[in-house]
Amino acid sequence: MTTPRQNRDPKTMREATRLVHGGSLRSEFGETSEALFLTQGYLYDTMEAAEARFKGDDPGGFIYSRFSNPTVAMFERRMALLEGAEAARATATGMAAVTAALMGQLKAGDHIVAARALFGSCLYVVEDLLPRFGVEATLVDGCDLKQWRAAMRPNTKTTFLESPTNPTLEIIDIAAVAKIAHEHGATLVVDNVFATPLLQHPLQLGADCVVYSATTHVDGQGRVLGGVILASEAFISEHIHNFLRQTGPSLSPFNAWVMLKALETLPVRVAAQMRSAGKIADYLSHQPGVTRVLYPGRDDHPQAALARRQMKGGGTLVTFEVKGGKAGAFKMANALSIIGISNNLGDAKSLMTHPATTTHQRLKPEARAALGISEGMVRLSVGLEDVDDLTEDLGAALEVLDPATRRAAE
Repeated sequence: MTTPRQNRDPKTMREATRLVHGGSLRSEFGETSEALFLTQGYLYDTMEAAEARFKGDDPGGFIYSRFSNPTVAMFERRMALLEGAEAARATATGMAAVTAALMGQLKAGDHIVAARALFGSCLYVVEDLLPRFGVEATLVDGCDLKQWRAAMRPNTKTTFLESPTNPTLEIIDIAAVAKIAHEHGATLVVDNVFATPLLQHPLQLGADCVVYSATTHVDGQGRVLGGVILASEAFISEHIHNFLRQTGPSLSPFNAWVMLKALETLPVRVAAQMRSAGKIADYLSHQPGVTRVLYPGRDDHPQAALARRQMKGGGTLVTFEVKGGKAGAFKMANALSIIGISNNLGDAKSLMTHPATTTHQRLKPEARAALGISEGMVRLSVGLEDVDDLTEDLGAALEVLDPATRRAAE
C-alpha cells in the first residue's frame, strides 16, 4: 500500500518556495498549474447547504465570484503567506485596494492623517473623495514625526503613507508612525508598492494594513490589473470584507490566475531589477547632465540609514533630475531607444515617466515644489534588460543635453 505524500505547512517554507507552492487548491484532476475557475456562481447540493454557506457555517465554500472565487482565493492565500499576514482580500486594481482600505474604516465625522507625498490618485482619495463623505483629512510631511503627532485628533481613525514615496523615493519611518497612530487609537495603512513585499514588511514594523497595486511587480509584465489588501483576520473582518462584498471592486479570476503564475518568478525578477537599479544609480551619479540621483540603496540618499534599517534593499526604481528642466527631461527621454516612456512601473521592461506632467500633473506647481518634484525630475523603473544596454541607452540620451560636455567627460 502506497503511503500518501505529506503536505508541508507553507508557513515553514522559505519565501521563494511559498511563492511557488503557497495557497494552492487542487481539484480532483491533480493539475500541476493552479486551476482557472471562470464561473460567476456556484451550485449547492441542498437548500440547507446554501443556507449554511450564506450564514458562514461553511466558510470553505464559495457563494458568488463578486466576492469569493477559488482562483482568487489562491492568490489571496499566497499573498498573505508572502506578507506574513493573517488574511488578504484581492481587488480589481491597486486604487480599489487603497480606497477600500480607507473607506472601509471611515465614516462621517472621522479624521485621517496622511503623508502628503502620495501617488496622485491616492491624494485624490484623501483630499477630495473622503471629505465628500464628511471625513476630515490632514496632510503632513511624512518624514517629520512632530507633524504626525501634532495632526492627531480625538476623532482620528486612521493614518496613511507610502514608503518609499512616489516619485521622490523618500523613506518614512513606518514603526515610528505606527507607534504615534496606536497611541491615539488610530490604525496605520501602508502602501508598500515601491518596496514590494520582498523588500519591506510593514506589518512587522507595526502597520495594521498593507495595500498593493498587484499590477506593478506582482504581475510585473504589463498584462493585467489587480490589487490586494493584507491585514489581520480581525481587521479584514471588521473593515474590509463586507465593504468589498457589497460594493464589488472584484479581481477577475483570470487576472488572479495570471498573478499566481507571476508570483512564482517574483523573487528572481525583483532581485535582478534591484541589482541593475543600483548600478544605474551609480552610473547616473557621474553623468554631467544629471544634477541629482535618488536611490534608497545609496549612501547619499537623505534617509539612507533608515532605508537600511527598514528595507532589505534599495528597490527597483531610480529617480533623477537632469539639466534644463522640463525641456531637458523631455529631450532626454525622447532620445531613449530601449527604455520606454510610460506611467507604469515594476515591469519587466524599463520605463521612464515625467511625474510633473503625468502622475502628479493635477497638483499645483507650488504643491509639486513642496514635494520636491522638479520639472527636470524623471522616474526610472528598471526592468530585466541587460544593465549595460540600459546604461548605454541612458548615456546616449543624456548626450543630447550637452554633447560637448559629455565628450569632454569621457
